Amino acid sequence: MKTIVICSGGMDSVALAHIVARDYELTRLVSFDYGQRHRKELDFAAQAAKRLNVPHQIIDMRGIGAALTGSALTDDIDVPDGHYAEETMKITVVPNRNAIMLTIAFGVAAANGDDAVATAVHGGDHFIYPDCRPAFTESFEAMQMAALDGYANVKLFTPFVHKSKADIATEGAAAQTPFKDTWSCYKGGENHCGRCGTCVERREAFDLAGIPDPTLYDDPEFWKSALKEAP
Repeated sequence: MKTIVICSGGMDSVALAHIVARDYELTRLVSFDYGQRHRKELDFAAQAAKRLNVPHQIIDMRGIGAALTGSALTDDIDVPDGHYAEETMKITVVPNRNAIMLTIAFGVAAANGDDAVATAVHGGDHFIYPDCRPAFTESFEAMQMAALDGYANVKLFTPFVHKSKADIATEGAAAQTPFKDTWSCYKGGENHCGRCGTCVERREAFDLAGIPDPTLYDDPEFWKSALKEAP
């Protein structure tokens, strides 16, 4: 199965890239620059492509991202601290982000004769991000079947959609994913902040998986109190 992986540079998508490279035919990594404040993640996606010896394509979505206002990831709004389960994390939603990225990736796959587009949406994203939920991914694949009918047959590959981030850590480790060469933090500083939702979730995932966390956090202990306060 010739497969494109949408790769942000985070632990989930880089793990997925390594798993696809091991189990299928990885053809390319596709990343998106939508004006995110943590744009440095794209450097880690580039590293993954080089490591896996596949092309890396960055799609410029900055004009689109500028129009999707109201998110702490793209606007001058503070990224909140705490666990993803907290209501405050909804400020990190970029409306329709995954739907837009997937639509472009399916076009790229169809143009290049690929069989599937892989994305690393997972169970931990469901509460906050509607375009990470199974209902969305199933409907999206059906829509793309109609959109490309008679031209291409591209499937949507979402192996983590019913799994936790700890599962991703476990499966990624089994595929020799170098997690130290991934970036999750939404604040985009020199190190992972250790306090934003994605940092807390990352730290928790390694702990639950029983895998050493190679990440350098500015606040490495905050995740424990964040979990206690989560609903």
